[in-house]
Amino acid sequence: MKKIKITNDKITSLLTAESPSFPKYATQIINLANQNAGGTKPKVVGQMSDLIQQFEGSGFKKWEEWYLAQHPNAIQKATEKIVEMVENLKDAMTKIDQEMIEMWVRDLVIVKTFVGLKFQEAILKAVADELKTNYRLAEPEEESKGIDGFVGSQAVSVKPQSYEAKNALSEQILVPIIFYEKMKDGINIYFEDGLLTNK
Repeated sequence: MKKIKITNDKITSLLTAESPSFPKYATQIINLANQNAGGTKPKVVGQMSDLIQQFEGSGFKKWEEWYLAQHPNAIQKATEKIVEMVENLKDAMTKIDQEMIEMWVRDLVIVKTFVGLKFQEAILKAVADELKTNYRLAEPEEESKGIDGFVGSQAVSVKPQSYEAKNALSEQILVPIIFYEKMKDGINIYFEDGLLTNK
């Protein structure tokens, strides 16, 4: 069996489309500005995957003419949104110095690593606060029994919500489980109402 690979640049040339060249780093900055500004979102430029299917012609030039006839102001609107965001980025760039970068690196490497990897304790504390009791993390010998911590005197396990869906579990957990779901802006926590009475 033969395997071939064609690059994006090769695809562009095969389809005789015109792809401009940009200075180094320019596309990364424009991409970032566009992500923040939403310049090429469907509400601005249309749903491109649908539009290319609706296009019945062939060849790049025909596509360009057809698209611009359907959305005559889209390129200009998208450009204006991105230009405004690039100006905001330029302004931000003037405020970034070594001290700020060091602060950012410290936050990423130390703070976010700790918060990201040690959130189990935050979950136990949040549940304990909700139930107006105390908490503690499990000792190593307790962990070997599937216990992650205690809420009040109740031993509990802390598991991702996806764990619930797994049917063939290799371990049996004999204590109540607190489930969590990581979201973009935090963690959703789920536990039984009678958690402290589940002895």
